Amino acid sequence: MTAAGQSGGPTVADVIAVAEFRAALRQFLRRSERIARHCGLTPQRYMLLLMIKGSPTGTEQSTVTELSQRMQLAQSTVTELVRRAEEAGLVEREQSQLDARVAHLRLSDEGERRLMQSFTELAKERDQVRDAFSHLDHVLPEL
Repeated sequence: MTAAGQSGGPTVADVIAVAEFRAALRQFLRRSERIARHCGLTPQRYMLLLMIKGSPTGTEQSTVTELSQRMQLAQSTVTELVRRAEEAGLVEREQSQLDARVAHLRLSDEGERRLMQSFTELAKERDQVRDAFSHLDHVLPEL
């Protein structure tokens, strides 16, 4: 134990646990990028499709504003990403019945196919990240 560990600060074991978690997370992200590319998606498009399909409302659709918040990107960046995904035939747009200024985005059949292919191929990696998070939670329960 280090002096910091003795005084109530993080121990070397705490730092190791966090470092291992970050390494597992980074491996997952890199693997996600490779698999997305293998399935004909850029990493950004994979994230876009995932966020639309995985909308917290369960509707499998989203708006640019919602995506901007969830992806932590500027609205103009998301708008451009959506435009390109739409041109590639991955996303479809439908005007809101309640507010003509709002467009609801959903996956096209091709977007759904590519997302599901990528998502399925990442099952093992999701389990590894879940295990790493569980281990971190166990080692550092006060976080």
